[in-house]
Amino acid sequence: MKIKNKQWALLILLALLTTTTMAQDKLFSLEDLNFGGMNYRKMSPENQTYCWWGDVLIHLTKDACLKLNSKDNKESELVNRESINTAIGMDEAVWSLTSASFPYPDSTLIMVQSSKERILYDWKKGKVTFRQAAGHDTEDWTPASRANAYVEECNLFVEDAQGSTHQLTTDGSREIVYGQSVHRDEFGIYKGTFWSPDGQRLAFYRMDQSMVSDYPQVNHSTRIATEEPDKYPMAGETSHKVTVGVYDLLTGKTTYLQAGDPTDRYFTNIQWSPDSKRIYMQELNRDQTDMQLTVYDAINGTKIGTIYTEHDDRYTEPLTPITFLPWDADKFLLQSQKDGYNHLYLFDTNGKQLKQVTKGPWVVLDLVGFCKKRNSIVILSTEANPIQNNLYEVSLANGKRTLLDNGRGCHANVWQEDGRHTSMLSASGMKAYDNFTEPDVPRCIELITLGKKKRATLFTAQDPWEGYNVPEYSCGTIKAADGTTDLYYRMVKPTNFDPSQKYPTVIYVYGGPHARNVEARWHYYSRGWETYMAQKGYLLFILDNRGSKDRGRDFEQVTFRQLGQVEMADQMKGVEYLKSLPFVDTDRIGVHGWSYGGFMTISLMTNHPDVFKVGVAGGPVIDWKWYEVMYGERYMDTPQTNPEGYEKTSLLRQAKNLKGKLQIIQGLNDKTVVPQHCLSFIEACIQSGTQPDFFTYPSEPHNMRGRKSVHLHERITQYFEDYLKEK
Repeated sequence: MKIKNKQWALLILLALLTTTTMAQDKLFSLEDLNFGGMNYRKMSPENQTYCWWGDVLIHLTKDACLKLNSKDNKESELVNRESINTAIGMDEAVWSLTSASFPYPDSTLIMVQSSKERILYDWKKGKVTFRQAAGHDTEDWTPASRANAYVEECNLFVEDAQGSTHQLTTDGSREIVYGQSVHRDEFGIYKGTFWSPDGQRLAFYRMDQSMVSDYPQVNHSTRIATEEPDKYPMAGETSHKVTVGVYDLLTGKTTYLQAGDPTDRYFTNIQWSPDSKRIYMQELNRDQTDMQLTVYDAINGTKIGTIYTEHDDRYTEPLTPITFLPWDADKFLLQSQKDGYNHLYLFDTNGKQLKQVTKGPWVVLDLVGFCKKRNSIVILSTEANPIQNNLYEVSLANGKRTLLDNGRGCHANVWQEDGRHTSMLSASGMKAYDNFTEPDVPRCIELITLGKKKRATLFTAQDPWEGYNVPEYSCGTIKAADGTTDLYYRMVKPTNFDPSQKYPTVIYVYGGPHARNVEARWHYYSRGWETYMAQKGYLLFILDNRGSKDRGRDFEQVTFRQLGQVEMADQMKGVEYLKSLPFVDTDRIGVHGWSYGGFMTISLMTNHPDVFKVGVAGGPVIDWKWYEVMYGERYMDTPQTNPEGYEKTSLLRQAKNLKGKLQIIQGLNDKTVVPQHCLSFIEACIQSGTQPDFFTYPSEPHNMRGRKSVHLHERITQYFEDYLKEK
């Protein structure tokens, strides 16, 4: 039978429509959506890596470093990997140039690193000019003197530029810790060595934790399980003692700062003076109510004085070192939330406050850097919107702020090891590359020039989820339990949402300080697991309650001495809102969270047992008396001084109220929320006759790593499928 042309056209059209429909119906797997998944990288927005060589922007790729022309931003090759490896003498010495750097703005040297060496290559001369051993677990290299500090077998060493190794300590052990992060990574501490600007002196932490109780962690991988105890100072118990040493590379001598008895004190936010002769340190009492900014002579260790103090009846929490003005060594900026919001204050080195630089009912998230030519600073703040991060230039003369980006989304998504964003600015501070995202923009990178409104687009990522059946992501606000405060939420509706149907709903919760779940990023910062659940027919709801970060001091401190109580009240306002929606099945509401979110999950399940049918709590805090000193006492004081608060917030007393299906998941070698928490809760449930489910990941820490994370999220999903999906 012959087919006419019109019939052929109709068949082709039907085939195309069918193909398009099938393409739009592609489904996600956890291999696509979970960071441990085999396909996760391909399903994440594409990125490009940039860095500065002085004021020249460099695009770093695997095989080459590409220089951007300052006039038209066109790229040309500056140096390639093949030439570097030829000079090194090995074909595959350096596998990629995406982590290369240009430590000297006025020199044609590139820093690369192989598996064993740190190398400076002069691309103009075509030769290697410096090589040094690298690859230690903990190391800190300074470009000023090219010396490298590192820890080996618990002791601290320095290798100088000439290749000589200097052993600074000999008594290092699991009880005496050198050159590593102290105070359990609180107060913005992320490392334990600090080079002076001239690279000739090294300040370092020494932590004596011999007096701290051992927590009996167990290694299950040995033929017979062996003990691997962890030093864990619990709230109200004896804590470690920290001192600060200074090693002089020229004299070979080590001097300790004369800070006095370190018992029950925190030494934080170490900063060198620009002339490398003084050390500034923010010191706190154990109660964390008083902060002192102190100054020490780096040569002899003597205390010069205390130049600034700050008190808060609840707690102070310094998270950033002072920052000296690059053009005036006698002035520095201090970050403080003493007026209710984190802002910048200008001081002189005598401790006199010269002015408050930023002010308003919003938070400075980061001091990005300086522009000497314009006498200005660049900050990242929430001024535009509490769920946004935007870049502003601030005049130091009059405090005038100028928006640098497009005023939407979350910007400056380029982090250094310390969590800050200074690497995005050029050497002069006149230019910045801005890696940002918006709810409907996976990623965009723009070049900003201070003083100019026009921005140049360098890169725009395609939507990696194109062709998939993607759920609807939305954001809104409700009132907190106080009736006045706006709280932001994210909602992920089921794929192929039908408003006439009723859907099982899962509340994902964290709720604690130092985190916010709802941001104006791609899909409103939605986690991949939420999309996976939406694909399976669930509605997801995520609310940032009072106590979460970046909303100001009072917003966070409202939970003081009673963790979980205000947070629960706000989360229940979220439940109240959900119950007002016709498409939410109020008989099928579940809750899931990890760590603080695990604490919140069990708190909600046991304080409101008739509301939540199913819960999954991962690594949950059960009783704050088993949590660490620094974090626990900041928000709860000690069990000795706040017995009512500890009793009120303990979930042991709530075990008897459990009614719904609850699964508790625990990494069996968790050094953050130790297994004593969940095991004690299970014991309390046994005593009261309630029936939680329990699953462990042997040898895993607080969060599941790699492929185990895929397994974990499949297990979480299956629990809701088994007990919440159907009535």
